[in-house]
Amino acid sequence: MKLNDILSGQFNAAEWEQKGYQLPQFDIKAVREKTAKAPTWVHFGGGNIFRAFPAAILNDALNTGKYDRGVIVAETFDFEVIDKAYAPYNNLSLCVNLCSDGSIEKKVIASVTEALKADYQFDDWKRLVEIFKAKTLQMISFTITEKGYTYNEADLARGLTPVLAMGKVCALLYERWKAGQLPLTVQSMDNCSHNGDKVKAGILAYAKRWVADSLVPAAFLDYLNDETKVTFPWSMIDKITPRPHQKVKEMLAADGFADNDYIETERHTFTAPFVNAEEVQYLVIEDHYTNGRPPLDLGGALYTTRETVDKVETMKVTTCLNPLHTAMAIYGCMLGYTLISAEMKDDDLRAFIQKIGYIEAMPVVTDPGVLNPYEFIGAVINRRLPNPFMPDAPQRIAMDTSQKLPIRFGETIKKYLARGLDKSNLVLIPLTLAGYARYLKGIDDNGKPFEPSPDPMLAELQAIVAPLQLGRPDQDYSCLKSLFSRKDVFGVDLYEAGLGQQIEGMVRELYAGQGAVRQTLHKYVSAR
Repeated sequence: MKLNDILSGQFNAAEWEQKGYQLPQFDIKAVREKTAKAPTWVHFGGGNIFRAFPAAILNDALNTGKYDRGVIVAETFDFEVIDKAYAPYNNLSLCVNLCSDGSIEKKVIASVTEALKADYQFDDWKRLVEIFKAKTLQMISFTITEKGYTYNEADLARGLTPVLAMGKVCALLYERWKAGQLPLTVQSMDNCSHNGDKVKAGILAYAKRWVADSLVPAAFLDYLNDETKVTFPWSMIDKITPRPHQKVKEMLAADGFADNDYIETERHTFTAPFVNAEEVQYLVIEDHYTNGRPPLDLGGALYTTRETVDKVETMKVTTCLNPLHTAMAIYGCMLGYTLISAEMKDDDLRAFIQKIGYIEAMPVVTDPGVLNPYEFIGAVINRRLPNPFMPDAPQRIAMDTSQKLPIRFGETIKKYLARGLDKSNLVLIPLTLAGYARYLKGIDDNGKPFEPSPDPMLAELQAIVAPLQLGRPDQDYSCLKSLFSRKDVFGVDLYEAGLGQQIEGMVRELYAGQGAVRQTLHKYVSAR
């Protein structure tokens, strides 16, 4: 069973379907021909999340028979992905959704019609310019991570041949402007807040510099700022797509599916002809398009207003997912866990995050309307985090914790203060923040050293708690004042918020000695 057999027609469809593989229900060659002549969508970033989610929901839309155009993928960073994960398989791939009940869904994805290297050194660049000049082009989108939207002085100084992604996209938009100021929507699908603003800022940085250097007319910058021509909508995307997993490879091999090799590029991108992902997914998009749009709602995307996208994002990152992840990461590392799914079998930890979400954070959530907060958090706790197929680790989630705490917990505390709510309802969120002061010691609950995850402020914050020792209840804890008063770490001065002394008391309990983390966690969770 090989992907290329599907495109050639030399395959036994009944065999694939009998083994649980969902095959494309549309004419792949016809879609490719129509897309080549009249493209509507270019996506930048050919990684796992793209194939498992945007490309997959377009595949679902095509299966309805109500749409007939595919997506053209362009890779800006790791060109080996095109050479090794796309070209050998004629742009086909297999999406494997890993369900929390232990079952798997296997779907052949045929919505990608071309895979191009977005760089001047390749002939593919000429094809991209041609596509950007097409009147039919409606949307370009991105899953290149938030880091992909950056720019620097060196790249700005390169003129019209930049190296970084935003510069290349700006150069392509300039070609579209020259073709008649053609309308287009620039749609981020990366998992970062107000993502449309981030891609806009990156592109405008290049356009402004080129105008200042007299490389392009000022009218090009006007075009980018004209929302009747170019828009930069916000979106909220949520789906976990870890690197290809050994268990999945083995299951596919047992089926007789031959395209299951691992691929690691020189830039350490981990991919494969298949992509494995969790079953739950959300894509909420601001419906602000200038030239029409692909009907991704046929595949499950939700189109709505910018205000609603913001509410969904806030709901996710301050209540229903991200804070729970961080709480589990901090305590999971101290309790010796290496898998989030294993943590969910721990009664204390499961109750810990349930009560953080439902009892402490939910009172300040604004219901976005398109997604129910209670149903969202229910899916997180009952289907997403316990999923045995998802090899997510607390150590990975604990990366950059100092950068996450202000949003994931600080915003909830701010809302309690702004609305005059009773702060005595906050117990487990303070316990999470107290746990961070214990986590920074790099010693687990059994007294064994562990290496805290990478964090730009790790050394600085560890120095603050360095005077504290385990098992010395009478020691001086005054150093905590300089930690918990930091608004850059917690979003608020926790003493000004009236929580500082409470958190200090919890830290004292967590530092009591071996077993104190478990004992303290159980005490406060049980009391809720």
